Parts: sequence; C-alpha cells; structure tokens
Amino acid sequence: MTINHHPNDELILDYASGALGEAWSLAVATHIAICPDCRHTSSLMEGIGGTLLDAAALEPVNDNAFDALSVRIKNVEQDVRNRKLTECASATILVFPQPLREYLGSDIEGVEWKRLGMGARQKIIPTAEKGATARLLRIPAGRPVSVHSHKGLELTLVLCGAFSDSTGHYGVGDFQEANEELQHQPHAAPEGDCICLVVTDAPLRFKSFAARLAQPFLKI
Repeated sequence: MTINHHPNDELILDYASGALGEAWSLAVATHIAICPDCRHTSSLMEGIGGTLLDAAALEPVNDNAFDALSVRIKNVEQDVRNRKLTECASATILVFPQPLREYLGSDIEGVEWKRLGMGARQKIIPTAEKGATARLLRIPAGRPVSVHSHKGLELTLVLCGAFSDSTGHYGVGDFQEANEELQHQPHAAPEGDCICLVVTDAPLRFKSFAARLAQPFLKI
C-alpha cells in the first residue's frame, strides 16, 4: 500500500503534544496506525517534546496543574498504546485500524449506516469534543457526492476503496485537508464503495438546493 497524502507537520505536532481535540485526534491517530512514515514523525516530535520538557526550568504552577497534567498523561498513554498496535495484515478481514475500532466497538460489519441520499450513507461517531463532528462516510462505487465547499476545516481519511476530486486521487490511508477555499465533488472509484473517516468543525456548503434542504436532518 502506497500512501501519497499525509497530515501536515503542524497537525501531527498538535497531536503528538496533546493539543489536538478528540475528534481531530481520532483522524490523525487512525492515519498514524496505517502510515509508518507519519508514525515515525509523531514519535520524533514526542521525543523532541520530552527533551525540551526535561531541559525546561522549574516554574511555579497553580493548584489545578496536577489534574490537567493527569488528563494529558492519560491521553498520551492511550496514543502510545494505539501506535504500538501493528498494521492490519493484508490477509485479515479488518478494515478499520484499532483507534477507530475502539470508538465503534467493532469493525465494518457492526456499523449501523444512515442514508444520506444519492446512495451515500454515514455513521456519526460520538466524541466528547464540542464544535467538531467525526463520522464515517460510505460512497457507492462509481458515484459522486454532492458538490460542496466548507465553512471550516474538513479532514478526510480513506479507509476502504478510493475517491478522486479536483485535488487528486486518494486511496487507502490517504489524508485530505480541505478548508474554506476548496469546492469539490469527491467521486468514488468504480472498483468498490469508498469508506472514509471525516471530521468537520462546521456544516458543509452544498451547491444543490435539495442537499441544503436535507442538511439539518442529516447533520452534515
């Protein structure tokens, strides 16, 4: 498997330092579980952060510092456990990397999909983070989704199949970052359904009037 599109270094640094929100961290952790290069980059950034912490001068802290530090340690420990998990072997039937399976409680066979229209389906993934939504999106083979732009940031990680849009071709493990400047229409490859993990922090801007009417009910 060749991965051609990766999270930017700033996003990986925020993840490695524990500064990234839960929904965004899920997307990055799931990509890192697939991508050896980004797993290595994240480990290097964590190592640099640890060195800087060891060299830092002692400073007075407030009474809440220990509780905040305990939460961050638990998050880092979970991240380390996730990254120690090996990639799924090609001989297995697993589709979702371990970080995502932990949220869903199962692999793809346990997903309860909700219809979106045009044959597409989704599954909202509950997180405690406010202001960001993580979801699985399933696009039928050879079909497009509605043309849309973005009010904020959209992260997309391909888990199965592939899609193409005006920015290029994305296969398993590829990671797309889209912002307010991009209008696109992802189109699933004809070989099979495309399943993606998508994280957004604002509703999409659909070009289709019908899609805009359905948007409040679909939470997308």
